[in-house]
Amino acid sequence: MLHQRLLIGAVLLAGTGIAQAEDNVRVGEVRSIGSGATLTAIDRGYFKDQGIKVELDAIDSSANAFALLAQNRYQVVEGGLSAGFFNALDKGLPIIAVADRASSPLYHNLMVRSDLKDTIKSIKDLEGKVIASNGPGSISTYEIDKILQQGGLGLKDVEIKVVPFTQMALALNNKAVDAALAIPPFSYQIRDGGFGIMFANPDDYVRPAPTALSVNSVNTEWAKQNPDLVRRYYIAYQHGVRDYCQAFHNGPNRKEMIDLLVRSGTEKRPEMLNDYGWPSRDPLGRINIDSALDIAAWYVANKFAGAVPPRERIADLSYIDYANAKLGPFVLENKDSTSKGCR
Repeated sequence: MLHQRLLIGAVLLAGTGIAQAEDNVRVGEVRSIGSGATLTAIDRGYFKDQGIKVELDAIDSSANAFALLAQNRYQVVEGGLSAGFFNALDKGLPIIAVADRASSPLYHNLMVRSDLKDTIKSIKDLEGKVIASNGPGSISTYEIDKILQQGGLGLKDVEIKVVPFTQMALALNNKAVDAALAIPPFSYQIRDGGFGIMFANPDDYVRPAPTALSVNSVNTEWAKQNPDLVRRYYIAYQHGVRDYCQAFHNGPNRKEMIDLLVRSGTEKRPEMLNDYGWPSRDPLGRINIDSALDIAAWYVANKFAGAVPPRERIADLSYIDYANAKLGPFVLENKDSTSKGCR
């Protein structure tokens, strides 16, 4: 009888609309178009449906956030596979990648200054030139190196100049650099402003492919202590990822996704989201471990990281496997889409 009263009481309490306790998860995220997956999972109530409240912080760089992740000040971090990630693994810190966040096609481009278009016609012509990258130990510099290798060159044959993405158009215009590895929307701004021409797409040169550019990582100690919470988190997260991929392919939710990205301040110009391609990602969250290992080897060879980690130390895909089993197959709504990626 007591058990029945408690059960009835619980049902009545739920019926009153009194908010039930939610599990808090603090997430650090490098803001990008790909942020739409997490934002829509919050906006559409996918996390709430799983009894989770997400505290979402915008961070400048995943490299700094991995230390906070290891301290459990963040439980989840979304950002690039920086040298900081591999150095954290080398130190045995309690972090691991769980899901893909961005992978090729990425719509990055090595752009050549407009006035040099008749001078730089092949990769070999980049020898001795000044090339802008957003960081010496960044994925951008990794992509530049991969392109140079196809022309029989290497980083030693060019001068890498660190320039923020936001300043690359100015650097090209002022002739401070000869070329720049730019990402959307800056690559389109450079092209449309007449500051540079699209010269080489890293997706054509970087192998193994797809490139594992950015991942979703967790604190492993937190995950071990809260396995059910982590599984519920990734059911909601992967639901948002699938919505992102539907919008990527011009599905019926594309306008809603664009409005959300603009409303959140991720991108202030809706025309950039309407007119140009978005970074791809795997709708099932799969990470190309071969690509991650190649990136790690590049960091080690260029002395940005200490050691290449074992394959099993990079990622634990069990949480997204569980989520995908619950969510079922990913079915593209816009059957006529010819866009590569997000499939």
